[in-house]
Amino acid sequence: MKESGYISAIRTEIRVRHYSYQTEKSYLYWNRYFINYCQISHGSEISASKIGQFLCYIAEQCNVSASTQKQALCAIVFACRYVLKMDTSGLDFPYAKAPKRIPQVLSTEEAKQIIGQMSGDHFLIAAILFGAGLRLKEALRIRVKDIDLNNKSIFIHQGKGKKDRVCILPNELISPLELQIEKVRKIHNKDYKAGFGMAALPISLIKKYGASARKFHWQFFFPATRRCIHPSDGYICRHHIHPTAFSKALRLATKKAAIDKRVTAHTFRHSFATALLRKGYDLRTIQELMGHTDIKTTQIYTHVIGTHTSGVVSPFDS
Repeated sequence: MKESGYISAIRTEIRVRHYSYQTEKSYLYWNRYFINYCQISHGSEISASKIGQFLCYIAEQCNVSASTQKQALCAIVFACRYVLKMDTSGLDFPYAKAPKRIPQVLSTEEAKQIIGQMSGDHFLIAAILFGAGLRLKEALRIRVKDIDLNNKSIFIHQGKGKKDRVCILPNELISPLELQIEKVRKIHNKDYKAGFGMAALPISLIKKYGASARKFHWQFFFPATRRCIHPSDGYICRHHIHPTAFSKALRLATKKAAIDKRVTAHTFRHSFATALLRKGYDLRTIQELMGHTDIKTTQIYTHVIGTHTSGVVSPFDS
C-alpha cells in the first residue's frame, strides 16, 4: 500500500465530509505515524492488534495525554471505516481516561489588568474573549459581516460541533470595533488595488462564490500581516492572525500584569462564564451563550465559584 495514495484517499474522504483543515492535518499526521510505526505496506495488514499496539506505544513511550491518544484512535478508525471499508463496530480499545479538571479563572479585575497590558489587535481579541466568552479560534475566524454593531452582537458561524450561535457584544468595545473595521477596510483596499483582495474561504467555497470572495464583508476581522497561499485551493488570500501570535502576546501581558496564574486564551472564556454565574444568571442562559451542547459542561462553573455561594459557612468561620 503506497502511503501517498492511501493518505490522498483519506484526505479526499475528509474533504467530502467538510471537516476542518485542522482536523485534516491531524488525521493525516496520525495515519502517517501509524503506517510508519507498524511498517504497513497494504491495507489488509491493518488489524485491531496493530492499532492497539500503536496506541499503547504512544501512551507508554511517547507519554501523550489521554485526549491525544483518543485523537489518534479516531484518525485511524476514520481511515479504516471510510477508505479501507473495514467494519470498525467491534473495535474496543482501553485508552486512558482524561481527568476532569476544574478550570482556572480570573476575577474581572485580573482579566482587565491583563487585557490592559495588550495593544492593537491582540487587545481587541482578548477583550472579545472575556467580554463575549468566545473560544480563540471562534474570535480569530470572525469576519466583517459577523459583527453587528446595531444589535450589539457577534455571529459565530460553525463553532465547535459546527453549531452557529449569537454572542453578546460589550458596549465598551463599540468604538474600538468601529476603528478596527476601518483598519480592515484600508488593508483590503490596498490588497484590491494590488490585484488581490481574496478572502480565505473554507475548502472549495471559492468555486461557489468566485469573484465575490473579494468583497469587503468576507474579510477576516483580524487579518494577518501578510498574504498567503490557500492551503487547499491554491489562490493568494489574506488569512487571519495566527493563534500562536496571540498566545505569545498574552503570556507577555500576564507577566507585565504580575498575575501569578496560568493564563491561556481559554481562561478568558472560563472567566466570562464564572462572572455571569456570580451575577446570578441561570445556567441555561450561560449554556446558550457558551454554545455548550450539554448543561453538565456548564455546571462545572458552579464548582469554580465555590460552595459559599449556596450559603454554606465554613466551621472555621463560625
